[in-house]
Amino acid sequence: MRHSIVAGNWKMHKNAQETTDFLNELIEKLPSDKEVEIIVAPSFTNLLIAAKHLEHTNIGVAAQNMHQAEGGAFTGEISADMLTSIGTHIVLLGHSERRQYFKETDSILAAKADTALKHNMRIIFCVGEELKDRQNKQYQNVVYYQLKDALFHLPKAAWENIVIAYEPVWAIGTGETATAEQAQEMHKFIREQIEYQYDRDTAESVSILYGGSVKPENAREIFSKPDVDGGLIGGAALHPDDFIAIINAV
Repeated sequence: MRHSIVAGNWKMHKNAQETTDFLNELIEKLPSDKEVEIIVAPSFTNLLIAAKHLEHTNIGVAAQNMHQAEGGAFTGEISADMLTSIGTHIVLLGHSERRQYFKETDSILAAKADTALKHNMRIIFCVGEELKDRQNKQYQNVVYYQLKDALFHLPKAAWENIVIAYEPVWAIGTGETATAEQAQEMHKFIREQIEYQYDRDTAESVSILYGGSVKPENAREIFSKPDVDGGLIGGAALHPDDFIAIINAV
């Protein structure tokens, strides 16, 4: 069901000791009365450390990626079975950095989504436009086709395990942030597309997160919008105090 989520994508940061230190501080300082789901996404090498460290807490652990195949000759890749076997049942898919640097297409992401769901994993699926798309007034078309080509083949029941993260590519790691109004416009648009494809109940049950230079200073305004259900946080998620401040903004 739709609820508030704050997820921290650590990208290629933090070694094993830094992971342990961060999680200890997070556990110690987290407010106990917040009704928000908290997720961290460490690197592959630290997933097992995080999963074991957090198994008796309410903090979830997500992988930053996974391969669509069940196994085989894919050097350097990680399968869904490998992830679930160490207690990782959430995966990020479709992040703009995977699309840009590793040439992941919507058809690849559709296959990854199928595999993740087959293994009863939850998906945080990222969509978002580049600066040229926004300047050309094509940003809604870009996001629509990212949804359509990667996710709209799925049955309605699959959406119980899907979270959408809207990340305007021009605002990731740039210091630029979509205004709260721009975020709301796109989140509302995404929810409408899910409703058109499925139904209103499905659309209203999907949590849609905003990502793109969210900081303690702007989180409360962004999260106050009716279709923004939390955030997928990058840089600010690397610092416990900042991450907790963002959690408290929900």
